[in-house]
Amino acid sequence: MISAQTILSIFLGIGLASACGFRVFLPLLALSLASYFHVWELNESWTWIGSFPAIIVLGVATVLEIIAYYIPFVDNLLDTIAAPLAAIAGTMVMFATVGDVSPLMSWVLAIIAGGGTATAMQGMTTMTRLASTVKTGGLANPVVPTAETGTATAMSALAIFVPVVAVFLVLLLFALVYWIYRKFKNLKSK
Repeated sequence: MISAQTILSIFLGIGLASACGFRVFLPLLALSLASYFHVWELNESWTWIGSFPAIIVLGVATVLEIIAYYIPFVDNLLDTIAAPLAAIAGTMVMFATVGDVSPLMSWVLAIIAGGGTATAMQGMTTMTRLASTVKTGGLANPVVPTAETGTATAMSALAIFVPVVAVFLVLLLFALVYWIYRKFKNLKSK
C-alpha cells in the first residue's frame, strides 16, 4: 500500500515538474534548497542535489536562464532548447522526489508524470511567447518571462510547502490550456 508520504512526494514531483515547464533550473534550485535545509528527503541516489556546490551551480544557472529570457530573439531560441530540457528536468525532479516505490514505478512516474507535465507546460509557454512575438512584434515579450518566472517560483514554493495545492493548480493549468486550445480551434474552423 502507498503511504501518505509517498503520495505527497508524488505531488511534490508533479508540482516541481510543472514549474520546470516555465523555468528549467528554478525548480531544481528550489528542490536543492529544500533538500539542503531538510525540508524534503530525496531519493537516496539524488541526495547530491542538496549539496552546497549543487546549490551554487543551480543558482548561477537559474539567474542566467532568467536574464536570457529578457533578451529579444534569444528568448525564442531558448524556447527551442528548453522543451527537451524541461522534459529532462521534469523527469529528474519527479524521480528525485518519489520514494518508497519500486525503481520501475519511480521511472514510470518520472517519465510520464514528471516529463509529461513539464513538456505540456513548456509547450504552453512556447505558444504564449510565439503569440506575443507575432501580435506585438516582440514588444510585449518582457511581460511573458516575468510571468513565467513568477509562476515557476510560485509553483516551486507551493510544491515544496503545500504539494496538494500545487497539484490542484497543475490540473487547473491543464484545464486552462485545454480551454484555450478549444477556443482557438473553434476560431480557426470558422
